[in-house]
Amino acid sequence: MMECLMLKKSNCKNCYKCIRHCPVKSIRFSGNQAYIIGNECVMCGQCFVVCPQNAKQIVDETERVKVLLQSQNPVVVSLAPSFVANYDGVGIESMRKALKKIGFYDVEETAIGATIVKKEYDRICAEEERDIVITSCCHSVNLLIQKHFPKLVHCLADVLSPMQAHCRDIKKRIPDAKTVFIGPCVAKKDEAQHYEGIVDAVLTFDELTAWLKSERIELEKNLDKNENSKARFFPTTGGILKTMDLDSPNYTYMAIDGIENCISALRDIESGNVHGLFIEMSACIGSCVGGPVMEKFHRSPIKDYTAVATYAGEKDFEVNMPDKDEIQKEFTVIEQRNTEPSEVEIKETLHQMGKIKPSDELNCGSCGYNTCREKAIAILQGKAEISMCLPFLKDRAENFSDTIARNSPNGIIVLNEQLEVQQINKAALKILNLRVPSDILGDQVVRVLDPADFISVLSKVRNIHNKREYLAEYEKYVEKTIVYDKEYKLLLCLLRDVTEEESQREKKENISRQTVEIADKVVDKQMRIVQEIASLLGETAAETKIALTKLKESISSE
Repeated sequence: MMECLMLKKSNCKNCYKCIRHCPVKSIRFSGNQAYIIGNECVMCGQCFVVCPQNAKQIVDETERVKVLLQSQNPVVVSLAPSFVANYDGVGIESMRKALKKIGFYDVEETAIGATIVKKEYDRICAEEERDIVITSCCHSVNLLIQKHFPKLVHCLADVLSPMQAHCRDIKKRIPDAKTVFIGPCVAKKDEAQHYEGIVDAVLTFDELTAWLKSERIELEKNLDKNENSKARFFPTTGGILKTMDLDSPNYTYMAIDGIENCISALRDIESGNVHGLFIEMSACIGSCVGGPVMEKFHRSPIKDYTAVATYAGEKDFEVNMPDKDEIQKEFTVIEQRNTEPSEVEIKETLHQMGKIKPSDELNCGSCGYNTCREKAIAILQGKAEISMCLPFLKDRAENFSDTIARNSPNGIIVLNEQLEVQQINKAALKILNLRVPSDILGDQVVRVLDPADFISVLSKVRNIHNKREYLAEYEKYVEKTIVYDKEYKLLLCLLRDVTEEESQREKKENISRQTVEIADKVVDKQMRIVQEIASLLGETAAETKIALTKLKESISSE
C-alpha cells in the first residue's frame, strides 16, 4: 500500500512548522529531516498546507487513473460536492462534459452517496438507542478516534462514508465499473486504500486541474440547478445536520469542525460527563470546503460556503436505499507503538535540554511541541532531537560565544552604526583603562578611541586588518582589526595589545644600534693602529735600507 503523503528531503529546511501545526504530533525528526509517522498520522493534511518549502506532497494518482481508463471497464467519477466551490461558476453538467473528453464513462455527484448516508443516520437516531453518535464521513476524524481515542471507537456511526456509499452504489448499477473519487481531501486516498474494492483511485482537485490543463480542456461556466440536491450541503460545517430530520428527542445535535476542536470534544466525551449527543465532526475548519487542497490553493471560506449553499437544492436526491448491512462499516482500534517513558527518564532528558527546574521550562513551542515535557517524551520515543529546542540552542550558543569573548586575550568591542558601544570584554577594558563595562556601554566610541577608522570602514565598506598604532593616552601599542557586519549592522573591533612586543622590538633595535656603533668604533681604532704600524714599519725600513747601503759601500771600497 502506497503512502498518501511523501516528503522531499532536499526541501525540508528544519523549520519545525509541520510539527507545530500537526494536531497529533505524528512527525519525527532525524538528521534535521521530517518524517511522517504513519501509525499516528490522521491524514488531516495540515503539514502539506503549512510547509513553506513544499516539502510535503500528496501522492499523485493521475497515472493510476489513466491506466484504468485504458482498460475495457467503464470508469465513473464520484465528484465531491465541494467542486462547485473549487471551480467557480461550474456545475455538474460542465464537469461531466469536460471529464468525458478525458475518457471517463460518466460523472456523478458524491452527494448521491451522502443522501444514502444521511438517511442511515436518521434511521440510527430513530431506531437505535445509542448514547453518543459521531458521524463517520470524515476519514481523518475516524483515524483520530481509532488511533488516539480508542475507547470511543464505539461512538463512531458504523456507516460507510458518502464516497464509499456512492462508489458502491455505482458498481451495483453499472456492471464491471471502476470508480474514481475526486475531491479536496488527502485522507480519502488513505480511506480508498484501506477499504479495498470500493473506490479504485482518488484524485484531488489540484491533480484534476493539472490534468485538464495538460489536455487543454477548459471548463464551461454553467451553473445548472437541481432542486433534488439537498445533500450538496455535506461539505460545509453543519451541512450533514442541515440534510437530516433532527427530530429525535434523545439527542442534542451539534457540529464541530477543526481537528483541535474535535480533540477537545473527544476529551469531553472520554471523561464520561456528556450524554445524548449526535455530533457531526469534520477535521477541517469549514468542513470539506476547507480541505487541505482547498486551503492551500483556493482558500476563501465565505465565498466557498456561499457557492455550495447556492448550488444545493431543497429536497433529497432520489436514491434506492440499500439494506443497512450493505452500507455498514466496521471500525477497529489502531494500536500505537509508543511506550510511555518513566518520570526519571523524562527528568533526565529535561536536564539534557537545560531544563533543571520548572522555571526553565519556557514551553515556548518553537520546537513544535506544546510543552518542554512533551518534547522530552518525544525525544525518548525517538521522534524528536534535543537540538530542536531553540532556547537551548540560543543559550548554548550565547554561553559559548560569551566564554570565547570572556577568555579571549584580545580586546573585543562591538559597536552599532551610530558608533555606540554595545559590548566590550575584559581584555578591552584593561587596554582602555576602564573599570567596568557600564563605564562605556551605550556611549560613543570617541570617548575611548579615535573614531576615524570606524567611520572609514562604515563609509567605504572596507574592513581594516591588523593595523598597528600607538594609543598615546593609554601608553599602549595595539594591533587593530575592524570588521563591518552588514546583515546585523554592527562593527566588530579587535584590539591586540602588542606593547610588550613593541618594547622588545625597541630593545632589539637599541641593542643593534649600540652594536653597530661599537663595531664602528672598533673598526676605526683598528684602522688607526694599522696606519700607525704601517708608519712605523715605513720608517724602520728606510733606516735599514740606509744602513745596508752604507755597509755595502764600505765593503766595496776595501
